Amino acid sequence: MAEDILQELEWRGAINQLTDEDGLRKEIATGEMSAYVGIDATGDSMHVGHLVPFMILKRFQAAGVRPVIVVGEATGSIGDPSGKKSERKLLDQATIDGYVVKLTAQLEKLFGANGFKMTNNKDWLGKLSLVDFLRDYGKLFPINVMLAKDVVASRLEAGISFTEFTYQILQSIDFYQLWQRENVRLQIGGSDQWGNVTSGIDLIHKLEGNDAPAFGLTVPLLLKADGTKFGKTEGGAVWLDPEKTTPFDFYQFWLNTADADVEKMLKYFTFLPEPEINALLADMAENAADRKAQRRLAEEVTAFVHGEAAVKSAEAVTAVLFGNADVAQLSKDEVAALAGNVTSFAIDSAEIGLLDLVVASGLETSKTAARRAVKDGAIRINGVQIKDEEAIIDPADKWDGAYVVVKRGKKKWAIGVAAK
Repeated sequence: MAEDILQELEWRGAINQLTDEDGLRKEIATGEMSAYVGIDATGDSMHVGHLVPFMILKRFQAAGVRPVIVVGEATGSIGDPSGKKSERKLLDQATIDGYVVKLTAQLEKLFGANGFKMTNNKDWLGKLSLVDFLRDYGKLFPINVMLAKDVVASRLEAGISFTEFTYQILQSIDFYQLWQRENVRLQIGGSDQWGNVTSGIDLIHKLEGNDAPAFGLTVPLLLKADGTKFGKTEGGAVWLDPEKTTPFDFYQFWLNTADADVEKMLKYFTFLPEPEINALLADMAENAADRKAQRRLAEEVTAFVHGEAAVKSAEAVTAVLFGNADVAQLSKDEVAALAGNVTSFAIDSAEIGLLDLVVASGLETSKTAARRAVKDGAIRINGVQIKDEEAIIDPADKWDGAYVVVKRGKKKWAIGVAAK
């Protein structure tokens, strides 16, 4: 039920700060309000850290609150100082336009085809003249109040440009415009957005009266149990774009969640109900080695971001790489995912002797060693054990000639990749 959404968010540990809880509950109960989350067009993909406020918005959607999403083309061209120690580098318009297209596509995939509104703040901010901006809005923002906001105060010593200083006004205008246009009554953001969120509420109250219903909710900064920031790996951020982080790597990121972090991640990043999460945690307490809770977490988040087919593909590759599943059953795309996680080497379309292939793969350093491994039955090509050292391997036999999978023993892999 819609009126239970705040209670659910409390249980999930997903509320950092909230304005006027009682008033928000009453507004939710009307069944007419909208809530919004914004993201600036400063990159070509969201990463898993971006997911948190959008997961909250998705939960409000399930509770009967209409979601509105703002892709910030205008604010993306200015730069949000939140969380930054120095000025952002300004982007050219063509770059920003490309980012808007990509982010919009990602968000539409997450929220489906219907039941939400996608907006772009260039539609209203882009039409403001400097004089209108200063007269209609700038007059309502006392400098002393703006300077006291954490996001500005933290930058005063290092320096902050007038451009980034005015960002909180622009985000406040976003809230006000959506309040008028889309019946938005709630803004949801990260913990570093609290000052900007409350500035928007103040603006609405100044323009529409103190009784105008406007609320803010921020989510906690997500840290792992060891105190480190969530969402980073040795290779960098974990992206939602499958070209930047493959669905297999995305799945593995969640599968490798530490036991101490599983409860938090299940509550934040899945829509599983409390009894099911509690059952998974109880199972983990009794049999942590089974990693059932991590598998369910990986399945749920990967399905949400990339779809059920990506989950099945990731599970198939995982079963081959870390289990005893037959690599021959993988699709061409799944072998490509496998190739991204093991040693790879170049091959051409010509037939090649088995011993030469094993040496080229790097799994053995000489033909003598390769011959010994073949004799011992330690070499498999495309999942098939081969003991004939004179065997000739034809890349065209499997996966359209794109790959040849070489395995030595139980855990050593290499994949020959044909030139495109």
